[in-house]
Amino acid sequence: MKDYVRWFETLNRDDVLVAGGKGANLGEMMRAELPVPPGFTVTAAAYRAFVESAGLRDEIDRRIAALDVDDRWELETAADDIQKRIRESAIPATVKVAVVEAYRELSHREGAEAEMVAVRSSATMEDSEAASFAGMNRSFLNVQGESDLLHQIREVWASLYSPRVIFYRKRLGFTTEPEIAAIVQKMVDSEKSGVAFSIDPTTGDESVMVIEATFGLGEMVVSGQVEPDHYTVVKTDLSLRDVRIGHKERALIRGQHGGNTLVELDPERANARVLADDELRSVADLVRRDEAHYGTPQDTEWAIENGRIYLVQSRPVTTRGGAKSVAVVETSTDRKELVRGLGASPGRVYGRVKVARSPAEADKLEKGDILVAPMTSPDWVPFMRRAAAIVTDSGGTTSHAAIVSREMGVPCIVGTREATAILVDGQEVTVDATIGVVYAGRIEEPEAATPGADPAITTVAAPARIVTATKIMVNLGEPELAAQVAARPVDGVGLLRAEFMLLSALQGQHPRRLIEAGRGDELVDRMTEQLRIFAQAFTPRPVVYRATDFRTNEFRGLAGGTDFEPHEENPMIGFRGVYRYVRDPGLFRFELASLKRVRHDLPNLHLMLPFARTGSEIRACKRLVDESGLTEDRDFQLWVMAEVPSVVYWLEEYARLGVVGVSIGSNDLTQLVLGVDRDSEVLAPLFDERDRAVVATIEAIIRECRRLGLSSSICGQAPSVYPEYAETLVRFGIDSISVNPDVIDQTRYNVAVAEQRILLGAHRTA
Repeated sequence: MKDYVRWFETLNRDDVLVAGGKGANLGEMMRAELPVPPGFTVTAAAYRAFVESAGLRDEIDRRIAALDVDDRWELETAADDIQKRIRESAIPATVKVAVVEAYRELSHREGAEAEMVAVRSSATMEDSEAASFAGMNRSFLNVQGESDLLHQIREVWASLYSPRVIFYRKRLGFTTEPEIAAIVQKMVDSEKSGVAFSIDPTTGDESVMVIEATFGLGEMVVSGQVEPDHYTVVKTDLSLRDVRIGHKERALIRGQHGGNTLVELDPERANARVLADDELRSVADLVRRDEAHYGTPQDTEWAIENGRIYLVQSRPVTTRGGAKSVAVVETSTDRKELVRGLGASPGRVYGRVKVARSPAEADKLEKGDILVAPMTSPDWVPFMRRAAAIVTDSGGTTSHAAIVSREMGVPCIVGTREATAILVDGQEVTVDATIGVVYAGRIEEPEAATPGADPAITTVAAPARIVTATKIMVNLGEPELAAQVAARPVDGVGLLRAEFMLLSALQGQHPRRLIEAGRGDELVDRMTEQLRIFAQAFTPRPVVYRATDFRTNEFRGLAGGTDFEPHEENPMIGFRGVYRYVRDPGLFRFELASLKRVRHDLPNLHLMLPFARTGSEIRACKRLVDESGLTEDRDFQLWVMAEVPSVVYWLEEYARLGVVGVSIGSNDLTQLVLGVDRDSEVLAPLFDERDRAVVATIEAIIRECRRLGLSSSICGQAPSVYPEYAETLVRFGIDSISVNPDVIDQTRYNVAVAEQRILLGAHRTA
């Protein structure tokens, strides 16, 4: 009887044939001391006992062997017949007893009369590196009571023979007899949940991880029923590289009497950020630990209940993105952008639109059509195979549509919000899933077609660059990305972060320790080498280097840091920025020396001073810059960050001191204008750079810059996330907008639309 049930703690990753992919991985994660909700596995042996007891084996094998899966009617008929037989067959008494005893034990351990559990499929070929079977077999949430539990376990067994699973197995060439286990796991009543990939699943970038999040149960993210928040986190230091706040119209929550309830979220909640910075960092840390344990990129589902984070499953990433190299030609023809979303499976194709709101409508899809749908679920898999590309209204890069499209090699764009409303049947479009845009019409392909290419999938040219009066700059910090990003349509680097380069140059040591050891020249050499990479890649376009702005708590984390750094209760507004350079100029002088070396033959490199509070600080700091010899070059530019609201009152003084530009750091500025700690989860709902007080402060800074002849810029994500924000900045007269690399195109588009609208409005009132 013990073979029919195995507790997670008795399993490891090698027990796939016993507990299926999910069960084996949950046991492995528990052994690695990752936070896994407790539970047990109803093993593949229990499923075998059921099939043999009911005499189903030969009947199932015979129906599957003779099946033509491309005949939809035949596929569905066979699947329905097999599932009906499974549902009508009795579970052997020995299996029932084992399951019920284990459920009672789990309830007792958790102090409940009848514990609420999740019942998940765990097929023996599921969650392998060969194939994910994403969402194929069924899972059931908020299951309570012995009778309901046994019923749902049988439903899990029946799901092994759904049309989608039969089709998927045949298409992937699996010939072994399928078996399935069932996971019975304490249900996490999620306030927040989602999916995390320990690499970027679209580009294959292993230096970052992608975390998608929503309110309530994570099934909404996996199934693509919402557009989740999308966070890109740098793996080394868990810093946030980019965030795209999704529109989460609905949430799935636990019903009063078990089961699931779908609730509508009010607009404010729907557009609110799900994860606070500390939560995001905690989730990212667990994902990083999970990947480190397995030694291979992982696809992890997580949930938060009462502030505690759980990992509810983990599996290998089955696809590693990266657009295939394709030949393109430049074209001067304007391209009309129809919809934009997240590129989830890269590639560019041309075809005719087929809008389908259900699998039945998708059955009319012809090979080479562009499938446009509200979202996809596993039932859509047979039709996704026919599509040249897939475009969905909702979902993120970790949703079903995204995962399966990558496995199939079909270009896919998710989270467009309105594709089914804008695109119409028969419309000819070009889908560029590498950047997440659908264009009207056909972009001409190169004369030389790729040998052996599928004629249904046409390689097309890249769209012409959109020209804007407002400069679009990029935020960077990693030298290995310099050449790649420099090839993008950007006007320069508006924010070159010192911190990543400095950590590498310091080699984990506090700078004072290196200086006192007489190793300052080594630091200058290493910084010079890294700065040169950026300046060379972007020349002659400007590269504005923001000097280091580590806070004391971050410096204390370096080797020897506790010997040199004070303890501060609130380092966010403590000993940092320009005031630090004035009081302790050692490291800053080395940064200046590195800049001067690079500027000797690459004069496109300039300097920006962060977190300036008063005019006296800038005066003292400017003397240090003068002493370095940088200002002897008349082409050298000195910029100041506008993060403290007081900067607007000091701009005239800054201009007299030789400052030529001001870059608005919207995160710190928002924090200080509103008095909101941006690291506080409690205050997170108040942190909004669109608040009228923040916008008014930004307007005052930009207008004062224009009056004084100073350049103005902003380095933040709001202009790419909120089109109306971009228009507001353009109306104020901002000179440039600097964003992270992944939203360059979106920002340029938003700015172009804003400029056109302003020009059109002026023309109409003229």
